Amino acid sequence: MTIKLYTTHCPQCKALEMKLNKKSIEYTTSDDVEEMKKLGFTAAPILQVEDKYYSFSEAIKWVNAQ
Repeated sequence: MTIKLYTTHCPQCKALEMKLNKKSIEYTTSDDVEEMKKLGFTAAPILQVEDKYYSFSEAIKWVNAQ
């Protein structure tokens, strides 16, 4: 499974990263704001799981279900 965290290192981004680490979920990160804009993101964090994108609250639910 490919997981990528788009982050600006804000408090919500850090909270999601901590949850991922606590669950031992392997992921990569990107803090490239231009890439996020090209993908149409207007807020961070965004968690990409395979070809699906989750906002912060959706991502927390996804992590909790793992």
